[in-house]
Amino acid sequence: VQLQASGGGLVQAGGSLRLSCAVSGSIFSISALAWYRQAPGKQRELVAAISSGGSTNYADSVKGRFTISRDNAKNTVYLQMNSLKPEDTAVYSCRLIGASDTYWGQGTQVTVSS
Repeated sequence: VQLQASGGGLVQAGGSLRLSCAVSGSIFSISALAWYRQAPGKQRELVAAISSGGSTNYADSVKGRFTISRDNAKNTVYLQMNSLKPEDTAVYSCRLIGASDTYWGQGTQVTVSS
């Protein structure tokens, strides 16, 4: 299983970005998926997660601004980020949580300027 994240970049505060994470392998549809982020000098934190059935949960700091979704036909999970703030600046990584293993993608940098 391999995960490839993309979509990061530099955006002004108030702007939007959509991250994508394409997953190889046949376990995508039966796995939970999540986005994490790590800002410089801080611990990695869970941003959003989505179950195989489509249930979602979010960190309080992003509720109402970020939306996680999945497309099982494309083996891709998305993170739509709106109303971005400078404190959202971090490296964002995707994770697949399988029945017995977990897999991580490489990070993609998101920088929000004030």
